[in-house]
Amino acid sequence: MDLHLRGKRVLITGASKGIGAAAAEAFAEEGCDVMLAARSGDQLKALTERLRSAHQIGATAHVVDLRKAEDIARLAKEAADIDILVNNAGDIPSGSIDKIDEATWRHAWELKVFGYINLTRAVYAQMKARGHGVIVNDIGAAGEKFDTNYICGSAGNAALMAFTRALGGKSLADNIRVVGINPGPVGTERHVMRMKIRAKDQFGDEDRYKEFQKGMPLGRPAHAREIGDLMAFLASDRSGYTSGVIFTVDGGYTSGWG
Repeated sequence: MDLHLRGKRVLITGASKGIGAAAAEAFAEEGCDVMLAARSGDQLKALTERLRSAHQIGATAHVVDLRKAEDIARLAKEAADIDILVNNAGDIPSGSIDKIDEATWRHAWELKVFGYINLTRAVYAQMKARGHGVIVNDIGAAGEKFDTNYICGSAGNAALMAFTRALGGKSLADNIRVVGINPGPVGTERHVMRMKIRAKDQFGDEDRYKEFQKGMPLGRPAHAREIGDLMAFLASDRSGYTSGVIFTVDGGYTSGWG
């Protein structure tokens, strides 16, 4: 299926690894020019060079900290002519309310919650002025299946779900679509690290982390590319009547698995 994305310009945050890097690959394969933003300059530059060479597309690296207002303003200015924004940066820690103090909670939300909101505010205004655009928010299934041991993430994701629905509910009046994706467990480096810590705590052996995956749908977490491919489809005109909704990709967890 041709997604009609060739020549589109896409900005992806949190793009140096995991879902962000997988999304970059998906959009590059469709012929998009990609702007990749993250705090990790070396990984980001290596990825842009590989995508540029492999797919003959434009690819640029933007080293930014989306907790900083000046970095958001700079990135938005550099991305003034983008067609698609993928908000993906975030690193909210696990923990119950007694483990996540105010400073930790605020630090996490500055990137995952306010980073999404503030960059969207700037980019939406530019898209509105140009007369078109798509915004895809990578949120997380903890925003709909609440987890007391991931309370900061559940609350933040729920806020971003409401933000996505509220904005996307009226955005087609500006010829802009706003959609969200709620991944469940995804086999990224971060997921593996968390599982290894859990295995070390529970079994005394981090190499037993795969035992936690046996009870998952299909016996595995989602592949990052499965999320990236959905991002590309939702950003395409094949999904042109889609706005103000959240797509859950968790193998059935929130619908009763287990």
